[in-house]
Amino acid sequence: MNLLPVKRAILSVTDKTGLAEFGRFLSDHGCELVSTGGTKKMLSEVGLPVTSVSDITDFPEILGGRVKTLHPHIHGGILADKDDEGHMETLREFGIETFDLICVNLYNFADAVSKGLDLKAAVEQIDIGGPTMLRASAKNFHSILVVPDPQYYPRIQKEIEENGGISLELRKEMAALTFKLVSEYDAMITRYLSENDA
Repeated sequence: MNLLPVKRAILSVTDKTGLAEFGRFLSDHGCELVSTGGTKKMLSEVGLPVTSVSDITDFPEILGGRVKTLHPHIHGGILADKDDEGHMETLREFGIETFDLICVNLYNFADAVSKGLDLKAAVEQIDIGGPTMLRASAKNFHSILVVPDPQYYPRIQKEIEENGGISLELRKEMAALTFKLVSEYDAMITRYLSENDA
């Protein structure tokens, strides 16, 4: 698939810079917004229609928010190859809808560490669902766009306005940037755990 129309998106971000404007742009261009926690709250407060992830999964957030997006109705919609009829038939069989855009940035682990939290408290700031969604959407860039940072919002908006969708070239570029970002995040956690006593 070369040009990807953006009709359904997950937005789940720690850095909410430009989020309201980006969400409004997507909504105004016919995109259904799906979200979690504080991101959903912010989008709702600025008057945007937004569906909760728990409404998609039919399962509440559990374990203090540790588990919310780790579900087949989320990851099936992210990882399905839209050019593979077998994948699409499986989604139809299980009532899973595809996503076209995943906008995620991660818990600020560096900030947590800088506050001098003890090991147990710092570990709670290690993001699990975020990197999982980022890696899944980056892997599947042929069928989905991953947006890992607010700095890319203007480019995404420009491409949608000019072309009605997102090119394969930009999706591949965002995928590479995303894998780099997740790799750096994991390396930071590795250093922290190696340098701090249990």
